[in-house]
Amino acid sequence: MKIEWTKAPMGRRTFLRGATALGAVTAVPMGFGSRAAAGTDGVLRIRAYGDTQTMDPAKILSVNEEEVMAATYNKLIQYKPGREWGWQLDAASMIEQVDPTHIKFALRDDIGFTNGFGAMTAEDVKFSFERVIDPATEATNKPDMGTLSHVEVTGEREGTIVLKDPFAPLWSIALPYQTGNIVSKKAVEAAGGIIGTDPVAESGPYLRDSWSPKSKTVLKRNPDWKGDAPAWDTIEILPIDDENTAEIAFEAGEIDFTRVSLGSVERYRGGVPNGGTLIENPSLYYVWLGMNMDHPKLQNKKLRQAIQHAIDVPSILQAAYFGAVEPSTGIIAPGLAGNRKTGRIPPEANFEKAAALLAESGETNVSLTLDVLNKTTFATTAQIIQATLAQIGISVEINLLESGAFWASGDNENLQLVLNRYSMTPDPYYATSWFTTEQAGIWNWERHKNPEYDALHEAAFRETDTAKRDEMYQQAQSIMEESGAYRFITHEATPVIHSADVVPALRPDGLSLLRYFDKA
Repeated sequence: MKIEWTKAPMGRRTFLRGATALGAVTAVPMGFGSRAAAGTDGVLRIRAYGDTQTMDPAKILSVNEEEVMAATYNKLIQYKPGREWGWQLDAASMIEQVDPTHIKFALRDDIGFTNGFGAMTAEDVKFSFERVIDPATEATNKPDMGTLSHVEVTGEREGTIVLKDPFAPLWSIALPYQTGNIVSKKAVEAAGGIIGTDPVAESGPYLRDSWSPKSKTVLKRNPDWKGDAPAWDTIEILPIDDENTAEIAFEAGEIDFTRVSLGSVERYRGGVPNGGTLIENPSLYYVWLGMNMDHPKLQNKKLRQAIQHAIDVPSILQAAYFGAVEPSTGIIAPGLAGNRKTGRIPPEANFEKAAALLAESGETNVSLTLDVLNKTTFATTAQIIQATLAQIGISVEINLLESGAFWASGDNENLQLVLNRYSMTPDPYYATSWFTTEQAGIWNWERHKNPEYDALHEAAFRETDTAKRDEMYQQAQSIMEESGAYRFITHEATPVIHSADVVPALRPDGLSLLRYFDKA
């Protein structure tokens, strides 16, 4: 059957929104001056904590890029906005797990790619998914696809996803998150197999209209989108590293939606300026101090353990998080299988024990560098770490880095200490994926290499018994802690504010699903 892809007729909803949109939109510079409210100029302006650096789903570096791709590409299924984790159909008209290793799907017949690359077919799904697991792609998100073997194409719009082994996170990570984005096989092959900072073809309700590095990403409504019309004509995404800076921009009317600092939550509970609203969500993020085990200065385990015991987590949480969050016991947040009730190293510093470990290490005159993303919270955390390590005679130089330099740290062989925070999805597999031997030097910046840990990670995502999975993931985090390369700090929280004209669409952990944002 030949699939015809034609421009959709303009429906009543689309016509009404088009009629009220401004013919031309002038971007307001970040000067903290006033502007028209979001609802009156058809432009939704949101803050992202970092810039986008790629439009390749296989090369995603941060959740900021996924926020853009989830609006400009389609997946078989997408996360459902709300307080409970779940998914809904997107490009798929049907999807069904017929046995532990086979998932049948059928695509909608009304989704097409831009730039003349035609309708979305099952060949595009096969190409997109298998491209992620192809070693030649060197996909940063390859672990997300877990045990994927291949995709069988059984019709122009029908196929079967085939797994080597059962993979529990398929429905919570592989399909609705980064690796689930479907690209055009013809477009990518025409581009020599490479997707860079510009998309080669898009298919979602929004198209990426422009990208100004470190300044602004602009999304425009896709005129050929045949699904439910998105509410906003234009979405401008402004990368602002620091939450306090973003709050100033919000209160000046420059942006309509932003995550806010924990230190501002109490103030916003008393009222959000300009008729706005505060939303508080729990967080799946995890924050930790990492130590590069391959660096000559940090190869001594006793030294690493001394650093672990000299860092006082309660002091960090009080100074950097205003006492509004709890210490973490690992990389897996409360509420998920694998969360540890307690860690093997108490949150409080033990300077006597730390000094003893340092003496046992035989290391003297220790001086280290600590790389930190240039944000107020992290800078404050780094200062506390610097002060507490000084208690046992270790000097620390803090390197504050802008987001581009910081997120390239996987390639930095000179990395010593690093204060890090990773995003998370609702399955423990996603957290443990990044600290395997295979990920050393990619996302595993500590170069942690432990065969027992790797084996636990491999076995746990194939295990269907929840209690057994819970035990495996707890043991994996204990191995990480015993290596001396990790000092777990917190899972944070996700408070956001939005203007009176905006109805945000958020995951249960407070992250944005831009294609579902509505107007009040």
